[in-house]
Amino acid sequence: MPLNKAQRAVADSDARFRVLVGGRRLGKTFLAIRELARFARHPNKKVWYVAPTYSQAKNIVWEDLQSKMIKLGWADKINQNELSISLVNGSKISLKGSDRYDTLRGVGVDFLVMDEYADMKREAWDVLRPTLSAQTPPGSALFCGTPKGFNHFKDLYDYGQTDDKDWDSFQFTSLEGGQIPEQEIERAKADMDKRQFEQEYLASWVMVSGKIYYNFDRNKHVAKQEFDKDAPIHIGIDFNIDPISGSICQIINGKLHQFDEISIYGSNTEELAQEIMNRYDKTKVICYPDPAGHQRKTSANGRTDITILQQYFKVEAKRKHDAVRDRINAVNSLMESADGTIRFSIDPNCMNSIRCLERQVYKSGTAIPDKDGGFDHQNDALGYLVAHIAPITKPVRAIPKPKRFTHM
Repeated sequence: MPLNKAQRAVADSDARFRVLVGGRRLGKTFLAIRELARFARHPNKKVWYVAPTYSQAKNIVWEDLQSKMIKLGWADKINQNELSISLVNGSKISLKGSDRYDTLRGVGVDFLVMDEYADMKREAWDVLRPTLSAQTPPGSALFCGTPKGFNHFKDLYDYGQTDDKDWDSFQFTSLEGGQIPEQEIERAKADMDKRQFEQEYLASWVMVSGKIYYNFDRNKHVAKQEFDKDAPIHIGIDFNIDPISGSICQIINGKLHQFDEISIYGSNTEELAQEIMNRYDKTKVICYPDPAGHQRKTSANGRTDITILQQYFKVEAKRKHDAVRDRINAVNSLMESADGTIRFSIDPNCMNSIRCLERQVYKSGTAIPDKDGGFDHQNDALGYLVAHIAPITKPVRAIPKPKRFTHM
């Protein structure tokens, strides 16, 4: 069977790590089997196919994989209990489940397919990557799946959109696979809700329900801007220890542009200050920290986080916190006001900040931001800055527009 457009694009890529994001019935499984065979044709290679669970691995590819190896005359020994096929050239293809990823440590692998990757835990790849062979050529991996919100599958797709030559990523709809008639796609569109259809058939990254920064949109806000070395540098700071975070911005043509980010684990305010000075002219820096820094003492002689910052930079800190809702509303308003005005952008290299803006949600059934996902600290850093320079004013008789920037 010839490869379709999507399969051919992925097969022709020479990147070490390839990411295929596709709609249902795109032909991802056929491509996975083909790539397993392509890498196993070399002698004495260990090749793994990993699905979210062991039973899924068996159900998805086992019968087709056996048939393919037997038809090619490559199969030497088939182990039905271990779901493995030893080949006549000394190579071995094995099927695994990622649900018990700790059991996969320590084995050297030359090629790896991670299928339905959006349904796996992020830690599975953290465990499996060190197993890839370091020999020349180094071991490689293919990730396949359909999106499920902005999770760790989106992270890998984003790597493939950067200039990193190790990574390449692809996105195709079900229709582009050529295996589903257009009329069936139209029937599915009529039967499914919009969000489900876009995710399952259009392979779209669909907004997470309850998203806090609902106005953030990569297509509208992610952009390059030239750094102005003579202009003030505005830095919002969250003092959390793991990580301590900074959102680094300038005001360009009346808009706030975030061009850098700082996220340091197991750190403190002194180290954050040193990192800022390593990157920028401290005379240009204005810090907007978490007001809790007035009380939080992080040095042996009783200095607070804010007095430490004041040793090095100009600091503008409120005496008390704004309401969390007001701070969130200020950021959303900056991203897009009710009249459609956009006054925020962010550099594409700020990948952690982008990820946090897309993924932080409210706790189910509440208006309380969820802090368990780890997406809050970078967002809080940006929020402290925005709440200071572009706050939402309280309504009296009418609802006023947000204040404009107070620092230009």
